[in-house]
Amino acid sequence: MLNYFFIEYVETENKNSMKKFGFNTFSLILLLVVAGVFLGRYFYFQPKFINGEKAPGFEATLINGNPMSLSDLQGNWVLIDFWGSWCPPCRAENPALAALYRDFNGKSFKSAENFEIVSVGIERDEKRWKQAIQRDQLQWPYHVMDTTTSFKFFDGNISSQYGITQVPTKYLLNANGLIVKVDPKPEELKELLENDLR
Repeated sequence: MLNYFFIEYVETENKNSMKKFGFNTFSLILLLVVAGVFLGRYFYFQPKFINGEKAPGFEATLINGNPMSLSDLQGNWVLIDFWGSWCPPCRAENPALAALYRDFNGKSFKSAENFEIVSVGIERDEKRWKQAIQRDQLQWPYHVMDTTTSFKFFDGNISSQYGITQVPTKYLLNANGLIVKVDPKPEELKELLENDLR
């Protein structure tokens, strides 16, 4: 009789252990999947280029219809701003960018001739893009529309070349066309440019 109770006890403990093992295994697998998704998303949204790399050149048509080439701006501080008229964080940053342009365009720098902004609008609607530029008072001349077919996967020529996966994305180039800041905040840009003033 004692043998029967012992066997019954061992079988019950084994079933409980199997349930715990199954739950713990499921929890671990679920945790690994969630971590994998977050890590994958993190790396997907990282900018393609890093500090010290040469910025890829591109040619485009400006908002006024004139051609432009990024290489024409070599010798200047150049902020390339990938944005969208449909993007609330981009629009929220525009007043700070407009202030930077007002404060530093036309100034004399130790390591560059001038400060320019090249805004690359990832867009499907040209009219909306132009309205956003006007409303946000983006006074610089270098506005380029990079037409995309999808706001999920930016497939315009320039955004594809730069591997843009989210907006806003910014690259600050030095006078030699090298990337010196990736996704700088307006405050960082202001400090860097102030320190480089003559």
